[in-house]
Amino acid sequence: MADNENETNKEAAVAQTEGQLFKIQRVYLKDVSYESPQTPAVFVSNTNWQPQVSLHLNTESTKLENDLYESVLTVTATVKLGEDTAYLTEVKQAGLFLIKGFPDDRMGPMLGSFCPNLLFPFAREAIGSLVQKGGFPQLLLDPVNFDALYAQHVEQSRQNAPAPETQQ
Repeated sequence: MADNENETNKEAAVAQTEGQLFKIQRVYLKDVSYESPQTPAVFVSNTNWQPQVSLHLNTESTKLENDLYESVLTVTATVKLGEDTAYLTEVKQAGLFLIKGFPDDRMGPMLGSFCPNLLFPFAREAIGSLVQKGGFPQLLLDPVNFDALYAQHVEQSRQNAPAPETQQ
């Protein structure tokens, strides 16, 4: 354990000497929604709980002032029993991050992967709590590989970008 702490301290010292700074300023719920359009019928008529879960993720980031960025992770979970929606919940989990001294080519991964990775556990807890308060079995969201999602997004952007025109 001491080795891990020493490594972390070394990395922080290197980042400080390079003039790089990353700090979490605040984590907060920006918006939250829960709907259960079939209650109470869903509790009475359906004793066989085998839902189909659909999960949608989205990230946004906005540069504010003085190297301050807002990152918003939107997690939408739709749970259906057959054709009927048992419940739908959406959480916009946000954070304010101080990000200073990083080169431009590192800002995309910081805002598109690193920050959402920090926000996801908060969103997962909020969704789990809402679902239980709605009277349903706990919804445990699996971990998400935001690095892979960001890389996929970058690749799609490259493929969709118009080819540069050549002059003859």
